Amino acid sequence: MATASVAFKSREDHRKQLELEEARKAGLAPAEVDEDGKEINPHIPQYMSSAPWYLNAERPSLKHQRKWKSDPNYTKSWYDRGAKTFQAEKFRKGACENCGALTHDKKACVERPRKLGAKWTGKHIAPDEKIETFELDYDGKRDRWNGYDAASYKHVIQRYEAKDEARSKYLKDEQLKKLEEKNNNQNKEDGVSDDEDNEDNLKVDEAKVDESKQMDFAKVEKRVRTTGGGSTGTVRNLRIREDTAKYLLNLDVNSAHYDPKTRSMREDPLPDMDPNEKFYAGDNQNRVSGQALEFKQLNVHAWEAFDKGHDVHMQAAPSQAELLYKNFKINKEKLKSHTKDKIMEKYGNAAAGEVLPRELLLGQSEREVEYDRAGRVIKGQEMALPKSKYEEDVYINNHTTVWGSWWKDNQWGYKCCHQTVRNSYCTGAAGIEAAEASADLMKANVARKEATEEAPAAAEEKRIATWGSEVPDDLVLDQKRLSEALQKEDERKREERDERKRKYNVKWNDEVTPEDMEAFRMKRVHHDDPMKDFLN
Repeated sequence: MATASVAFKSREDHRKQLELEEARKAGLAPAEVDEDGKEINPHIPQYMSSAPWYLNAERPSLKHQRKWKSDPNYTKSWYDRGAKTFQAEKFRKGACENCGALTHDKKACVERPRKLGAKWTGKHIAPDEKIETFELDYDGKRDRWNGYDAASYKHVIQRYEAKDEARSKYLKDEQLKKLEEKNNNQNKEDGVSDDEDNEDNLKVDEAKVDESKQMDFAKVEKRVRTTGGGSTGTVRNLRIREDTAKYLLNLDVNSAHYDPKTRSMREDPLPDMDPNEKFYAGDNQNRVSGQALEFKQLNVHAWEAFDKGHDVHMQAAPSQAELLYKNFKINKEKLKSHTKDKIMEKYGNAAAGEVLPRELLLGQSEREVEYDRAGRVIKGQEMALPKSKYEEDVYINNHTTVWGSWWKDNQWGYKCCHQTVRNSYCTGAAGIEAAEASADLMKANVARKEATEEAPAAAEEKRIATWGSEVPDDLVLDQKRLSEALQKEDERKREERDERKRKYNVKWNDEVTPEDMEAFRMKRVHHDDPMKDFLN
């Protein structure tokens, strides 16, 4: 019989183990039981994979290799999400300053920050959260499905089942409608053909299309990363073989370039062709249309917003960038409409007013008018001149004409009364007669004054000396003596400028002749003379 070889620390431990076994055999000590409550046979080692037949073992056991007994300290329950416990009516000390809950502080609060927290208002106190602590074992900490409720996925299944039911009901209704139309429009002559057509329409299903008709339209090809812009993955060939290849649309060698490696033709091969008849307009057409253009505008908006200081990044937070762009477009439309409303409120809306006449709207009419060489109307009616948006033919102060309809003596006025004052009151024909009489009277007075005035006496010519002093009438100057007096005056001035030229024996004569006086006046320097610096 196989026995277990157990190593003991001392002989005393071995002796105690033997005494315990003897007591169990005698019924004096309780027997050892397993997790199922069955008594453990001490003669069967716990590390054996298969026990002998005579030991009456029901199953093999390797319990010594792992911790097979579950620890009662560990639990498999999970948190009660969203559960609330107590809701206070006033703020408590130590609670969250924002919402008033006692289970967390202001830093860990997940509610919206209030303008005035519950600490200061004492209103709308949030209930306390249910705080639970679990001690999980090794497997419980790493179980990603721990706490998952399978019943929460039931609403997803119900939604898809409801869609399937609605789809099947819609198809049945369509079939019934078509059958009713067929019965109502059934014709004896074309009855067979109508039945076949309706049956074909009811049996049309994309999944049942013959593969020979599809050709290689749905063929999936592998595409590797290339220098021409390819990417790793598979691509579906969406070109039907009956269509003309893009590189055969224009055989001119100078037309749009075709890259055979990437099968791309960026430019338009037929730029002069009618756009309505084009089947292919180049690969760049896809970049400036549809969602590609919207995505490009979104990127540009994100760049401009980042340059202006906003924390926007298209790759890091695309949802945020898209939301900001959406709000930007809404605000832009609001601003545009607001500006339009302000302009219309200030200047009015001529488009919403009275309908303009055809002559003013189109500038033409179908009326036929004939004129002669002088410009007179021979046949038809002369077309009225269109008026502008400004006020015209507005008569004030009883005038029958507008200001500026009359011109006389470099002055504008009114033609109806010949008034030259802008805001004057109209006097009519009487005013014109009074103005003419006043003008005639003024002309008569001027003529009479000119006739009565005597001719002015002729001014006497006076003999004036060289520098403006008057000379007596009986004065007679000798030209010879005058020339000698001028020479003496020049010598006297030279002596005054240079003392060395004055002679020692000076003869002084105090007699002054009229010629000497005239020479002095002629040689005298006048400070008011602008040419004084050029004399001598």
